[in-house]
Amino acid sequence: MSQIKFGTDGWRAIVADTFTFANVQRVTQAIANYVNQHDLGSKGVVVGYDNRFLADRFAATVTEVLLGNQIPVYLLPGGTPTPVTAFMIQHYQAAGAVMLTASHNPPEYNGIKFIPEYAGPALPALTDEIESYLHKILAETESKGVTRSKPEGGSGEAGEAGPALEGKISHRVRSLPLEKGRQAGNLKEVEPKAAYLEQLQSVVDVAGIRRRPLKVVVDPMYGCGIGYLDEFLRVLGCQVEAIHTHRDPLFGGIVPEPMGKWLADLQEAVIRSNADLGLATDGDADRFGVVDRKGRYISANQVLYLLLHYLLQTRKYRGPVARTVATTHMLDRIARRYSLEVEETAVGFKFIGQSLLERGALLGGEESGGLSIHGHVPEKDGILAAALVTEMVAVSGQDPVQLMETVAAQYGELISERIDIHTSLKDKQRILETLKDFYPAAVAGFPVIKRITHDGVKLQLEGDNWLLIRASGTEPLFRLYVEAGNEKSMRSIQADARRLLGL
Repeated sequence: MSQIKFGTDGWRAIVADTFTFANVQRVTQAIANYVNQHDLGSKGVVVGYDNRFLADRFAATVTEVLLGNQIPVYLLPGGTPTPVTAFMIQHYQAAGAVMLTASHNPPEYNGIKFIPEYAGPALPALTDEIESYLHKILAETESKGVTRSKPEGGSGEAGEAGPALEGKISHRVRSLPLEKGRQAGNLKEVEPKAAYLEQLQSVVDVAGIRRRPLKVVVDPMYGCGIGYLDEFLRVLGCQVEAIHTHRDPLFGGIVPEPMGKWLADLQEAVIRSNADLGLATDGDADRFGVVDRKGRYISANQVLYLLLHYLLQTRKYRGPVARTVATTHMLDRIARRYSLEVEETAVGFKFIGQSLLERGALLGGEESGGLSIHGHVPEKDGILAAALVTEMVAVSGQDPVQLMETVAAQYGELISERIDIHTSLKDKQRILETLKDFYPAAVAGFPVIKRITHDGVKLQLEGDNWLLIRASGTEPLFRLYVEAGNEKSMRSIQADARRLLGL
């Protein structure tokens, strides 16, 4: 039980190992304590879930606990994307949402996260508070023992909630069966798609797509994005072929992450059908993947700077740009041309969301495939990103590679890559010690200009070259990010960084 800890995007664990119905109840009780402690319970909470194994049953368990704490619930039917769940917070002016998803993780995982009332990822102070309630619930559980609840039809560990709660905070799980919640009018099962697609139309140039509708292949990767992007584009006149459009909790035997190595079927379908674009979303549709008409994978970094350039030129958007410490500095080059500020954040879209929400960033993104823009929810949205790519290609009349050539002619080139380096536990500790004082004068002959340590160790090198080394929080693994003006320089920096660190 002590393994329950919120990471960069909620708590994730292996189903039937740590991710059990009893533990989901406890985490939900901690969330309910947070909501009630801040007097938000009367506003209700949205509950969404993805297409993973037992997802609907876990969602029912979450709903019962919220109802048991006298918190009304807006329950979304079937698999619902994370960004759609976040948008429904705004739509219903709810206190927040509980989303059951492990996003792009392998099929054996599931997860749970709380999205606060501002409809973006929870910041550390909020998750720390939820964890503090959770620790007390776990302590109560361990000291007194519990009766494990059934996945449906049961009344939870502490029985049904009475007509009034004794105080806002409970150290034991309070639960109420779904049917009693329906009878009391506190459970509303709602359809989110129409409202979300209407919102999407307000932040995408739908007229631009209608003027030059494209032939597109859409791949939701068996996830809960099924029926969203394809429907949105068909309404605008696009010819859409959709693949992997049935629920498969095993995701067709692959990891539902829209990166090049997992998009072979999409690449093949684009080439076979002579499509203009291939567009993918991950398991919960908050990340995106793009394939051009020749089946070439376009990285998230490339998509981010292409969209920034496009929005600045065509929408005349102005404002700060937010990116994580691991994301391309091509965004910086473009922003400098327009005298725009770039905010560099720690890894995690919660920090990007904060910039979108509080500082009016026009675009925020991360190299792992997260993006949102001004006027939308401050949560990463793969459906939005794919729709914007469609708009960009339709309005410009150029495919992504042609657009990259246009940008390179104006701003030069930057090439980036992430390498995952596995080590032993002993070596990991040694390298972590080395990183504490890691500040070489030069790497691969490039002088070190600046050292940044708010998330790993980043060395900014001469000529817009840089490297970042970050340790995994759970595995004996390091992630090495490098960006340089050409591939030769990038390989040299990678090799020298590994030599200097003993990797």
